[in-house]
Amino acid sequence: MELSAGLACRGLDFRWPGKADTQTAVLQSVRAIFVPGTVNLITGETGAGKSTLLHLLAGLLRPTAGTVWADGQKVSHWPAHHRDRWRQKAGIVFQHLALIPDLSVAENLLLPLVPRNLAWPRMQTAIQQALEAAELADLADAPAGALSGGQRQRVAIARALVAAPRFILADEPTAFQDDRQAHRIAMQLDQAASQGAVVVVCSHDPRLRQSAVVGRRFHLAAGKLAEP
Repeated sequence: MELSAGLACRGLDFRWPGKADTQTAVLQSVRAIFVPGTVNLITGETGAGKSTLLHLLAGLLRPTAGTVWADGQKVSHWPAHHRDRWRQKAGIVFQHLALIPDLSVAENLLLPLVPRNLAWPRMQTAIQQALEAAELADLADAPAGALSGGQRQRVAIARALVAAPRFILADEPTAFQDDRQAHRIAMQLDQAASQGAVVVVCSHDPRLRQSAVVGRRFHLAAGKLAEP
């Protein structure tokens, strides 16, 4: 399944470290290809392993068995410091957001830009554009911890997109949003895909499940990923 462009997994198994060998794996022999230019949606019940799969794709967890490929590279086999460098190509929206509450909204967006060694004016422009796209420009200087849940989620999405990443991995990105914001976020993901990004989204949200921006749909159940 070597893939020259995109994100893929082959024979992916995962068990939590320290668990008995007899325990059912969270993921079993997961095989999928996520190509650039398409919004891929993964659904499944709570506890099915959707977040775990995203963390494996992002290199935040190592699979118990199997391989994750990114643009033809076996990134799941790389040592930690190489995976850290690869993750600079990824924008991740965590289900629990993972913002730094004492930093301002703009400072949270600055964090993924710093390792890229961009010039300061270019970083400022990227932050301003991302905040405007998220309708958060007026909150740039506000502490992230002072915002509402929906606003914090939009900050997390803006942080994931601010560096125009090659890979976008989003966990329940519309969970706290009204219909208008959910539609706007779906259009952002679609735009990123149209510009060549690999977009993988996990969600329960029926608005995303029914959205026309979704190009491919997958369902995760009993550790298996299937394309209905």
